[in-house]
Amino acid sequence: MGKKGSKDFSKIYRPDRCDPLINAVDSGELEMRALKREDYPGTELPEEVLPGILSIGYWDAKTHQNWGLDWHRNEGIEFTFLESGNLSFSTETEQFNLVPGNLTVTRPWQLHKVGNPEVTVGKLHWLIIDVQVRQPHQQWEWPDWIILSKQDLDFLTLILRQNDIQVWNSDRKIQQCFKELGYCLDNCNLEIPQSKFNILINDLLLEILCLFKTGKVKLDESLTLNLRTVEIFLNYLRSDYEKLWTLDDMAEHCGIGKTSLSKYCKQLTNMTPIDYLINLRLHAAAEILRENKSKNITDVGYSCGFSTSQYFATVFKNHYKCTPSEYSAKYIKS
Repeated sequence: MGKKGSKDFSKIYRPDRCDPLINAVDSGELEMRALKREDYPGTELPEEVLPGILSIGYWDAKTHQNWGLDWHRNEGIEFTFLESGNLSFSTETEQFNLVPGNLTVTRPWQLHKVGNPEVTVGKLHWLIIDVQVRQPHQQWEWPDWIILSKQDLDFLTLILRQNDIQVWNSDRKIQQCFKELGYCLDNCNLEIPQSKFNILINDLLLEILCLFKTGKVKLDESLTLNLRTVEIFLNYLRSDYEKLWTLDDMAEHCGIGKTSLSKYCKQLTNMTPIDYLINLRLHAAAEILRENKSKNITDVGYSCGFSTSQYFATVFKNHYKCTPSEYSAKYIKS
């Protein structure tokens, strides 16, 4: 984000466009004020203004609605604050009913969903800051204009990296910071009050640090290890196996070397990354053949990520001891 030596993640990670939110705004179902970069919704931020901010904004829903933001990850650390109403918020392991005053914290690698898909009457604020990481093991780099002391910023980073808590009860000071940011968004049609935003965001981060300190957060260093990065990637691969992955692509996505990727994948699955990928594809193909008995065998192979029908048939027979056609025929007969 304008920082010398900053990493270019744009070729690997694509921001979620939040199309349901954009459509709701375009249809007049809700009011939104937002400043943004990349594909996030809102008014584009000039390059020199608040570098590192990917999105800052709020929505104000006046009626009950049935859209929601489906499972997604952000490209930075995201803080949201529910000012009014109630809202469903889901992680991979839990579902929450957010109430006024709740603060959510999601890291770039944490999958989450907002709305189920209902979005009730209420006002939600958010802030997404790019800290130059996409995986748990990577070292954070905050924007230069974050002026917390090194000790405070290091401790805030440590807490954000070494705990997985995603929903907190905010205090009055945090709530006031978000509301003041909302007032700034309401009054930046002619000029963006950069100094005001700068002060409020720094104040917000300081108050969040104070909240964490009073909450006596338990830290877990294992959450920042390469092993966890690979574990998260393997879970992600279960829904993205059809992509034409190479070992280089996988290592680049994880932000680690191929040797490390192979080592930790073997530790977690007893397979190499490519073998694990092929195994996912084969199980997906077998499920399609069981459930869609009239589907073309070649199409099944391509849809599961196999580059040729011959290769698909070969690895399928090696794994299931029969050809895809024979496998499908068993279920037609039954």
